[in-house]
Amino acid sequence: MLGRATLARTGSFRPENLGQNALAMIGNLCFTIFVLGVLIFTIIAATYEPEDPLFHPSTKINTFLTSTSNATFKSDDTVVKTGEDFMASNQTAFATFINITDVEIPKDGGASTPELRAENCVGPLDCRDPEVFHLMMRKAIEHFKDIHFYRFGKPVPANNDSSCDMAWRFRPKEGKTAAFYKDYRRFVIGRSENCTLSVVGIGDYHTGVNARKRKKNQKPGFEKAPAGKQKPVLLPVVGETVNDSLPVVESEKSFSRGKYLIYNGGGDRCKSMNHYLWSFLCALGEAQYLNRTLIMDLTICLNSMYSSSNQDEEGKDFRFYFDFEHLKEAASVLDQAQFWEDWGKWQKKDKLSLYLVEDFRVTPMKLAEVKDTLIMRKFGSVEPDNYWYRVCEGETESFVQRPWRLIWKSRRLMDIVSAIASRLNWDYDAIHIERGDKAKNKELWPNLAADTSPDALLSTLGDKIEDGRNIYIATNEPDTSFFDPLKDKYTTHFLDEYKDLWDENSEWYSETTKLNKGVPVEFDGYMRVSVDTEVFLRGKKQIETFNDLTNDCKDGINTCNTAAS
Repeated sequence: MLGRATLARTGSFRPENLGQNALAMIGNLCFTIFVLGVLIFTIIAATYEPEDPLFHPSTKINTFLTSTSNATFKSDDTVVKTGEDFMASNQTAFATFINITDVEIPKDGGASTPELRAENCVGPLDCRDPEVFHLMMRKAIEHFKDIHFYRFGKPVPANNDSSCDMAWRFRPKEGKTAAFYKDYRRFVIGRSENCTLSVVGIGDYHTGVNARKRKKNQKPGFEKAPAGKQKPVLLPVVGETVNDSLPVVESEKSFSRGKYLIYNGGGDRCKSMNHYLWSFLCALGEAQYLNRTLIMDLTICLNSMYSSSNQDEEGKDFRFYFDFEHLKEAASVLDQAQFWEDWGKWQKKDKLSLYLVEDFRVTPMKLAEVKDTLIMRKFGSVEPDNYWYRVCEGETESFVQRPWRLIWKSRRLMDIVSAIASRLNWDYDAIHIERGDKAKNKELWPNLAADTSPDALLSTLGDKIEDGRNIYIATNEPDTSFFDPLKDKYTTHFLDEYKDLWDENSEWYSETTKLNKGVPVEFDGYMRVSVDTEVFLRGKKQIETFNDLTNDCKDGINTCNTAAS
């Protein structure tokens, strides 16, 4: 009875109240969870810092760089992204360009042409005269309206009495890439009856060859002082003389004191350029993590997708495709052939030791305490476990970062890009038109052939590009006459229009032949795609095939969402 009385007095436990109590408890619990969720979200939002995409795990950065998420790298004939592609294009260094008002006005009250003294009215033109220098600078700024100037070199005499050569550093006004360019041109100076000077002609790109290299005792030219204190920004300068000679160890003593890392063998040979760089940068990243010099093989096997023979081609040189001068200045690397020669001379004498690693699962962290002179990673013959990049997978990703900033594209190839853009006065629009095998495959790309036909292009481009514009067409369509109908509205340009930039009379040909020990170098498929792509990227407007010309997906039907993720 006592127990019943107690229960009866506790009204909340009466049967008719149990449902209400349960609902109240559930409501309170849900409200508590909601408050905690808001609190956690607020904390995360306040403290979150987005990651740099270059420090993502390999599967994410594969997508970021190559549109391929497979660890083994699907074949891809596109141009690999390199360090300069990730530099911010709005560097403060670009703000200090030279305006025409920064150039000193002549003492005659502002006339645009200087006047020589009567006694100097005859005879050869003095290119060292400051008035001549100012005249040439002003004329360059007035003439090249689509570029910004950052530095002028002092004029030097040309090959006759009425011409001067002058160099300058510049970049296009609407440039999207973080780079400077160098040009040097020949100026023809006219002299009137009253000795007034004027520029009567400016040569083409790189015609002022006497101004290409600055003389040892030559005084600096004209450069606008940066506003405030600015940290120097290391950027590619396309057009400068390239010094990609092989580094040499100073002495036996310095060689014996060094610590080295070398990758040997493996299945990366003759793979795509994307695959090659992904593996090479893993090795370079490990070398930097271990504070060792990377011993690198400068020979490259060109994959068949880039070769005219449709066969893999050995004997290519790293320096044909990438900027080795920048790499050797920014990182510690040695050529493999030179290293083994020195190793053979001094290894026994100085008791230099070798530490062999034959399992890619041995992480760089486990090698950090190794004291041996040389660590050699030896890779077997079973793919994909013999790919170099396997070393950088798993937990290693948190310790070894691929140093993309150290790999820039070949400045010789980029100089060809600059030459093409200069011939178009840096004032052109660009279209990438992908056809080839994709246009023939109606199952995966049902609309591509029709959407990239001349009639369709004229219709689509009418709303995007003004009539009469110069347009550069980057395409894999072998017959460029296919696009002739576009000439009714535009002035069209294609890569092969500029063959003289890499033929046997070109600067590129002579320099690469010298680099290749006297053997001429073919302007191969990868070089073509690289130049074609880079010229496209420097257009004022850029029209893409799969973003702007067709609704088909880049990788085939029903893959658009996958490519975007």
